[in-house]
Amino acid sequence: MSARLNVFEIPVAGKVIKHITSASKVVHDSSLPTATQHLVTLRASQINGCGFCTDMHSKDAVAGGEDWLRLNLVAAWREATCFTEAERAALELTEAGTRIADGAGGVPDEVWENAAKHYDEEQLAALVFLIGLINAFNRMNVIIQQPAGDYQPGQFA
Repeated sequence: MSARLNVFEIPVAGKVIKHITSASKVVHDSSLPTATQHLVTLRASQINGCGFCTDMHSKDAVAGGEDWLRLNLVAAWREATCFTEAERAALELTEAGTRIADGAGGVPDEVWENAAKHYDEEQLAALVFLIGLINAFNRMNVIIQQPAGDYQPGQFA
């Protein structure tokens, strides 16, 4: 299987990816915990059915020291006991922000308030932009059918 487009060879695609990646680096360098960032990008990618990003973010998380058990339980985070309350709040906001079209009125106030209990404004901003950025990458990869499985940790670093 190959992608419908090779975005690495198309100048306009390369420019867009460069800018989105630059924005992602700002979030990565923020005070939002790295473990939370990994969980958020993995969960959004699972919801969106983006195999490429699910592969990439799970491998990068393991390379960064994350435990496979926690990664395997991200899809069932509500029942799993291995996540902190702050991580649960981030995952809840991720799901609400990713499934925004499914909920009348967008992200419920109680979801936002729960996240705000655990993260300061800088971290909340980073979380919001991380959710938006990963959803953008997921959608692009799903549309072009970017194949999954060959990613090597840190490949795009």
